[in-house]
Amino acid sequence: MNTTPLPPPAVLDRIRVVLSHPSHPGNIGAAARAMKTMGLSHLVLVNPKAFPDAQADAMAAGATDLLVQAEVVSSLPEALSGTVLAVAMTARRRELATPALWARDAATEVVAMAATGDVALVFGNETSGLSNEELGQCRRWAMIPVNAEFSSLNLAAAVQVMCYELRLAALDPGRPPAVSGAGDLASHDEVEGLITHIERAAISSEFLDPASPKRLILRLRRMFSRAAPEKEEVNILRGLFAALEKAGSYPTGTDSRKSGQGGEQ
Repeated sequence: MNTTPLPPPAVLDRIRVVLSHPSHPGNIGAAARAMKTMGLSHLVLVNPKAFPDAQADAMAAGATDLLVQAEVVSSLPEALSGTVLAVAMTARRRELATPALWARDAATEVVAMAATGDVALVFGNETSGLSNEELGQCRRWAMIPVNAEFSSLNLAAAVQVMCYELRLAALDPGRPPAVSGAGDLASHDEVEGLITHIERAAISSEFLDPASPKRLILRLRRMFSRAAPEKEEVNILRGLFAALEKAGSYPTGTDSRKSGQGGEQ
């Protein structure tokens, strides 16, 4: 058995999403859209009630290429032909079934088995789900941990959840994209320079009594540690304090002195 790791795209290419007897063409299109957003492309339809269909195209919203290349077969055995693993998705507990997997664990197993061959995720009809006979043709079955008091999940939504789990299992998405226009983080010395500047301004404005500084500087350090300011942001604040120092316009009213010197800082 070949278990050599495959590149993530190749793993996802080996995963079939099988919709058995879907009754609503809009769900077919929405499922295709859900698949494409997560990098899956192999859609198999077992006896769809209406396909091709304009509503499927509309709900695909740009993923019509998956609909064009979708396989349409007459039975679940045809849809599963050539696979090394099939996982049935169902919300109902079944008698004599193998132990269930949660969605995340199922995705991990599916991705691992994709290293050896084609695998399939099987979804049932919108109204009745998978029959016991269909479930029996799948080696494993899985459930999405939904709210027990309202477990009704739209077919396309269930496909989206599982495709998301498969993508996470297949690849590490890494860090989220950087904020557009963000600059370099300020260094330790730059932040310390800002804090020193604030301290000087606080003393000059009588906001802070140097004989009783309490915890002002400690709290400023904590605040800037959480904020992780950028170099430009530190420069803006230092420029502001420099301008206020030059203008001699610090507030020196009774309230500001009390707020700086009274209570814990």
